Amino acid sequence: MTLYDIPLRTLSGEATSLGDYRGQAVLVVNVASKCGLTPQYAGLERLQKEYGDRGFTVLGVPCNQFGGQEPGSPEEIATFCSATYGVSFPMLEKTDVNGEGRHPLYAELTQVADADGEAGDVQWNFEKFLISPKGEVTRFRPGTEPESPEVLAAVEAVLSA
Repeated sequence: MTLYDIPLRTLSGEATSLGDYRGQAVLVVNVASKCGLTPQYAGLERLQKEYGDRGFTVLGVPCNQFGGQEPGSPEEIATFCSATYGVSFPMLEKTDVNGEGRHPLYAELTQVADADGEAGDVQWNFEKFLISPKGEVTRFRPGTEPESPEVLAAVEAVLSA
């Protein structure tokens, strides 16, 4: 099984997978509505607007494992994202990214090391995994802003490859 074959569900409960984005660049981000990093939604949306027509999408993955900072229902999450940040990128259902109930997507993604060579558990909300059109993964920790030079360079590189 590849990353593209792992079954996923949208925030509205529909079946999907990364296979729907095969050949594109996807930035998978575990998100939360009540976190100090929640303003990163604005940068994520700007990335979506800037690169969406070039075969790129942000994929938001709500997670309530870090301080209970995503307690809402799917409807509440969708409303918050739309009303507060104008989110237009796709969102998945609320998902565990660490621990025994870790989603298979994150079981794969967390094997990838970050720039410091560290793999393992997601550290906090807004950890980012850039999946290239060829399926290669680059990991950015939560404190790395969506529009940081390293994220922008990585997105440009995979879209130009």
